[in-house]
Amino acid sequence: MRGDPDSCGIWAPCLTHDGEKFWLVYTDVKRKDGSFKDAHNYIVSSPTIEGPWSDPVYANSSGFDPSLFHDNDGKKWFVNMLIDHRARPRVFAGIVLQEFDPSAGQLVGPRKNIFFGTALDLVEGPHLYKRNGWYYLLTAEGGTGYGHACTLARSRDIWGPYDVHPQQHILSSKDHPHAALQRAGHGDIVETPDGNTYLVHLTGRPTTQERRCVLGRETAIQEAYWEDDWLYVKNGPVPSLFVDLPAARDDGPYWAEKKYTFTDKLHKDFQWLRTPETDRIFALEDSKLTLFGRESIGSWFEQSLVARRQEHFSYDAETVVDFSPEDERQFAGLTADRALGRATRASHHVV
Repeated sequence: MRGDPDSCGIWAPCLTHDGEKFWLVYTDVKRKDGSFKDAHNYIVSSPTIEGPWSDPVYANSSGFDPSLFHDNDGKKWFVNMLIDHRARPRVFAGIVLQEFDPSAGQLVGPRKNIFFGTALDLVEGPHLYKRNGWYYLLTAEGGTGYGHACTLARSRDIWGPYDVHPQQHILSSKDHPHAALQRAGHGDIVETPDGNTYLVHLTGRPTTQERRCVLGRETAIQEAYWEDDWLYVKNGPVPSLFVDLPAARDDGPYWAEKKYTFTDKLHKDFQWLRTPETDRIFALEDSKLTLFGRESIGSWFEQSLVARRQEHFSYDAETVVDFSPEDERQFAGLTADRALGRATRASHHVV
């Protein structure tokens, strides 16, 4: 992943289980700007969620947001959005379907564009399901901004044609600028053991009149129900901010102060970019996190960055740093988006 630009890399991993093993499909996006997109799709599998995971199987590079559907006849179907750099008529040209042969480790047979999307455009994020003899195709449309939506279609044949839901978009805030949850779309459906249905989806919670979502993309869940073999979101299509769930909510750890010590293992809250070779960028020794000076903070190749995600609209962060620069091109410290929070002291011991 060295050289993957910001906002590229791994997109939209989709995890499924076929009754025997787990399957994970994902895209490694190498370039997203310009006429051409470099988006490589892979498939891995494992007998358990903890692994060991297989080596990646290359699927295709025709688009992104892949998912794998396991039909009840044993066949596996791979779907992804299709990119057409010619824009004939759209760059987001539809959803393509092709069979995956796990024994051969490759896509086989014909490939067909089964859904071109609605007038909202930018169709992506496909997921296939089967229920009561219907094949359902859930997609995202409108882009991941304020025009985002979940679009549902169905067909008696996996190859289509797919008829669009009576509402077209079963979830969206695009026509409701004052809704608490905005940018809602790109969903997935889950049915619980007790027979209830829920929709999980991307969203954002703007905090200012400029509609900035300082927490970035978040995941929300909505109650849903079936009527006339169509799925509807409860009180939808606008997403609800508060939803009744069978799970209990525990706010204690969420609001509790967090303190980190750097002993023999980096806490799971922390992440880094683009490389599994952690010994090139940091080490844990003498109860310190030591970062090895590499490239600048904006590098696409090798930067000494250990970070954690922001979880609150407002926060304070502080740490202790031991750093003795010998050149004005040497930097170290605690970094945060200026709009996200207040960082009060520098953070890292850099060698």
